[in-house]
Parts: sequence; structure tokens; C-alpha cells
Amino acid sequence: MDKPKKVALAYSGGLDTSVIIPWLKENYGCEVVAVCGDIGQGMDELTGLEEKALKTGASEVYIEDMREEFVTEYLWRLVLSGGVYEHKYLLGTSIARPLLAKKQVEVALKTGCDGLAHGCTGKGNDQVRFELTYKALAPHLAVLAPWREWTIRSREDAIEYARRHNVPIAQTATKIYSRDRNIWHISHEGGELEDPANAASDGVWMLTKSPREAPDTPAEVTIGFDKGRPVSVDGQHHVSGVSLLETLNKIGARHGIGRIDLVENRFVGMKSRGCYETPGGTLIMAAFRELEALTLDRNTLHYKQKLALDYAEMVYNGFWFTPLRHALDAFFEAVAERTTGEVTLRLYKGNLEPVCRKSPFSLYSLNIASFTMGAEYDQKDALGFINLIGLPIRVRAALDKQP
Repeated sequence: MDKPKKVALAYSGGLDTSVIIPWLKENYGCEVVAVCGDIGQGMDELTGLEEKALKTGASEVYIEDMREEFVTEYLWRLVLSGGVYEHKYLLGTSIARPLLAKKQVEVALKTGCDGLAHGCTGKGNDQVRFELTYKALAPHLAVLAPWREWTIRSREDAIEYARRHNVPIAQTATKIYSRDRNIWHISHEGGELEDPANAASDGVWMLTKSPREAPDTPAEVTIGFDKGRPVSVDGQHHVSGVSLLETLNKIGARHGIGRIDLVENRFVGMKSRGCYETPGGTLIMAAFRELEALTLDRNTLHYKQKLALDYAEMVYNGFWFTPLRHALDAFFEAVAERTTGEVTLRLYKGNLEPVCRKSPFSLYSLNIASFTMGAEYDQKDALGFINLIGLPIRVRAALDKQP
């Protein structure tokens, strides 16, 4: 493969991508276009990013506001699916990677790049997520993955490389965390967290209050949905998905909602330990499940739960731009057609519980479910039902009793 002459780099301004710009120029002699997506990581990460990339050696810098697209076209689809990876993880990093890679490809094609680069390590899942997107959208472009090529073997090595090349970074050798933040969550890896025997220290958490320090009085929040998509908080309609999620993030964070500590199975074959904070997302997913309990019949709900596991795994593994994901989205859209209503959750020191569920399409019938006898359900019908479904059991029992 010929060396690419102009490379679009997925740039965050963090440790890895900060040192990649001078490394690419030094080892490939190529022009570097830095591409950054604003997906709600906050002004602390975005302020001065363009200046930093240019000073580090980038020839062009593109910072794209993708927050609304991220929420409405990616996160709300995740909500509709109900997908959760390995019981806990709400896929905050996984769901963002395809969008960032898509924008990177768009900029690469617009600026005449013949290569794409990312700062993912050779041990992580993100390399798969980025590169599967590249293959789907621009298979003709060369792909450079410095972590699979260079002699840097640790974050300490990367810090030393940055020092030698006068690259400003926030990490230090004594406190090294790999963090990824967007409007849905923040993840924490590295440092003492690498050993699952170590408890996460108070200094790890950044978004949420410790449940010990959360308010002593419970609070309630009501989330409204229209066809499965969140549209209101406490009766206030939000036209923007970003503003709705930001509102719920503040509420959840104040009450210590959304912290998880997870040992997970990476797609590349190893186990890893990470801590995640997803305050607003935790509220939305919990409320959505409660609403579905009202609006979906048993067969549809149970089948959807099976597909949600497949969807979560597909997102985690990076198979976003695939026919299967599009087909599953169509299924979840159809299922959510009547998932409209409101759910009220009570929040208290890191815990939440549903206190009210309402929907104009509720399948819950008080006349049928009540212990009071009613005309809509004849309890005598249960005898024939049990006899029919129990027939194979009865035949088998009789057979087993034969000498």
C-alpha cells in the first residue's frame, strides 16, 4: 500500500490523538486533517481544540456539532430497542463511535483525503467500531492505526512522547484515566480501575453525586413519550432532544442516579473493567420499560426482549451500518407505535422506583385484573386452559408410572 498523502484523523484532543498528529507527520510525511465531533462532551474538552490541533501540526481542523443528530438518530433508536449490554452498560461509547466515524469519512471525502486514522488501541473495541464504519462508507480509503504500529506501549510512553514533542496534555503519570464523555454518559478506565479488586475511588466519578451526598428527600420526575421517543419532562415539552436529555442528566446526577461498575467482555476477546455514569439515560430507559409494560402484549414484549439482546451486542461490536441493524430498527419502530404516555419515577440516593404509569394505549384492564369478580373474565375458563396446556405433562407422567 502506498503511503497516504492526506489523512483525516478522528481527533478528540486527548492523550492518544494529541500525539498521533506529530507521529503521522514524522512517520508518514502526510498532511493531517483533524476531525472532531461535538456530541455533548462539554466545553471543557472543546475549548481551544482547534488551536491545539493546528499548533500540534494539523493542516485543517473540523469541529462539527452533531449533538441533535446523536440524540435523535442514535440514542433514541437505542432507547426504542431497549438494548443493554451485559445487564448494565447503556452503550454510551459504543453508540457514539459510528456517528463520529461517519462524520470523519464525510470530511475525508470532502477534503480529498486518501487515508483515515484513529487513536484506538489494539486491545479495545473502538478500533473495530471505527474501522467497520470505514469499510461500510469508504472502503477505498487507507486506514492507519498508530497503536498497532508504533513503539509506544503504554500511556506513560505516550506522555513522554508528548513531552518531547511539546504537545500539551492533561494526563499525568500519577493519575491516568482514559475517559470518554458525551451527552449520554462518561466512561472511566485505567489507573487503579484496571484491577477489579480495587474499589472505584471518589475521585473517579465526575457527573453524578455520591448517593451518600445526594438529597435526603426523595424527588419525582415524570418523563413523557410519543411513539417510544422521550418528548417531555414534568409536563414540559422539549422540541430538542438535546435539551430534554440535558435536563434529565441534571436531575439524575443530583440524586446519584446512573453509576455502574462493570467487568465486561470486550468484542476482541478479553475482559475489561470500566466505570460508567449515565444519569439521564438511566432514567429514560427505566421509564421506557415501565411504559412498555402497559402498552405491549406479552408475545411482542418477550420477543422484543430477545431482539434487544442482539441489538445491544450488535451496537457494542460496531455493526451499526449493516442491513440487520436497519431491519431491527424498523421492527422496534413498529413495536413502539403505541408506546405513548407518561411514567413518574421516584429518585432517592442512587435508587429509582416507578410510582405512576399512564398511557392512552394501555392494555391493562382494571376490570379483568381486579380480584373483584367481573363479567369480562370468567375464572371457570381457567380449568379448561390448564387441562389443555397440561395434557403433555399428564401423558408423560402416566407413561413414567408404567412398570
